[in-house]
Amino acid sequence: MNDSGFVSHCLELLSPLGRTSSRRMFGGRALYVDDLCMALIFGDALYLKVDDGSRAAFERAGCKPFVYTTREGELHSLGYYTAPEEAMESPAEMAPWARRALAAALAARARAAPKKKAATKAPASRASATKAPAGRAAATKTPAGQAAAKKAPAAKAAATKSPAPKAVAKKAAVAKPAARKPARP
Repeated sequence: MNDSGFVSHCLELLSPLGRTSSRRMFGGRALYVDDLCMALIFGDALYLKVDDGSRAAFERAGCKPFVYTTREGELHSLGYYTAPEEAMESPAEMAPWARRALAAALAARARAAPKKKAATKAPASRASATKAPAGRAAATKTPAGQAAAKKAPAAKAAATKSPAPKAVAKKAAVAKPAARKPARP
C-alpha cells in the first residue's frame, strides 16, 4: 500500500468517531477527528494517542511506543503507541482503540487550555498599558503596569519614560493644521 493509500485506510478506520482529516507533520502525518489530533502516521505504522489511563491497555496488546532520537542522541517517547494489528483490519475492530485515543487527546487539550488562556491575557494587558497616556499614573492603572511597578523600580522608570509617548508628542507638534479656504458668499 502506498503512503496516500495507507493514510486513506487509517482515516477510514477512524471515521466512525467523526470527521477525519490529515496534515503533514515532521516527515509523517497527523490524523485528526473533528480537528483534534489523536493519531500519527510515521513510516508504515499508525500511532494512537495514549494517556496514563489507556497506556496499560496498549502495552498489554503488545503495542510499541512512538520513540525518536534527538540531535544529541537521546531517545524520547511521545504519548503515542502503535495500534494493535487486529485493529487495523476494520473500523469496528479499531473503534475501542480509537475511542481511547480520542479520550486521551481530549484530556490533553483540556489540560493545555488553562495555560493558553493565561498566556493570552498577558499580551492584552501589555497592549492596554502601551496605549495608555504617558505618565506613571496611567501606566500603573493596568494590571500589567501594577505588577511591573511592584516588582522593580526599574520597571517604574521604564513605564514612565517610554519612547512611544514622546514620539506621539513630537508628531503632534510637527503636524500643521490644514489650511482653510475662505468661504464664498
